[in-house]
Amino acid sequence: MNRSLIFTVLGIIVLVVACFMPWMRIEDPALTISGVDTTGTRYGKPALTHFILAFFILGSAFIPKIWAKRLGLLFAALNLAWAIRNFGVIPHCEAGVCPEKLAGIYLLLIASIVLMITALFPKEPPVKITADPQA
Repeated sequence: MNRSLIFTVLGIIVLVVACFMPWMRIEDPALTISGVDTTGTRYGKPALTHFILAFFILGSAFIPKIWAKRLGLLFAALNLAWAIRNFGVIPHCEAGVCPEKLAGIYLLLIASIVLMITALFPKEPPVKITADPQA
């Protein structure tokens, strides 16, 4: 296994762990929100999108084709965009109540950045250059 694949797998593990960690704490109704447990809010389950995108990133990392690496780059960019959206939208102040950001949301953003970097620099198979017999 090459270094890029190891960092991809570690990034996905950290991403999944961060989705189960607390993302924010709201003091007034005493709520602690994570990516999979948003009880008491209207945020839905934002971690499900991360899980689906991480599955496709991992799958494309193991396929040694150029088209798979390009699809992995697309899924990593979507994952990073979704993480930035979660970082900005979920813990925002609403109706005078400002939640406290916890370690899970920061870890999620860092893991998504790592996955984007590993998708930008994959270990690609060498390209075979053959001489043209007609030339």
